[in-house]
Amino acid sequence: MSDKARYSFWDKLVLFVATGFGVGFVVPFAPGTFGSAAGVALAYAVARLPLFLQIPACLGFTLLAIPFCDRAERLLGIKDDGRITADEWMLFPIALVGIPLASLPWWSMAVFFCVVRAIDIVKPWPCRGLQSIPGGRGIVIDDFVANLYSLAVNWAVYVFLFR
Repeated sequence: MSDKARYSFWDKLVLFVATGFGVGFVVPFAPGTFGSAAGVALAYAVARLPLFLQIPACLGFTLLAIPFCDRAERLLGIKDDGRITADEWMLFPIALVGIPLASLPWWSMAVFFCVVRAIDIVKPWPCRGLQSIPGGRGIVIDDFVANLYSLAVNWAVYVFLFR
């Protein structure tokens, strides 16, 4: 029986969401970066909310990412499989909380995106160590902390470059 045949409809749905709508399966290199692209659309949607709703929305997406990542990891059988990108795209809006994206030039998102990806790749303390937490919590928590770092850097970029 092939792997695809053993997955239920719900397993396939989880993998679809967890891999950035399949991007994690299709792109053989830098799946986290390409999978993060869905986070751009999500960030623009969250940025339209008032600030007092952006924070709970980001926390909600963070909590939602945990079971998706956890189940996908179990289905794929590899600890923090690189094809799993829900931790990148679902948490991407955290790095832009409060920044008025609608009033900025289109290319500002490219700058913010590069900041997020660079920090996620470097994984400053304590991000790298947090990855050792098992399951979906470990997959998500390092990106949560990395996005908080990104939020600080992106705010500095916003203040000095765009304001």
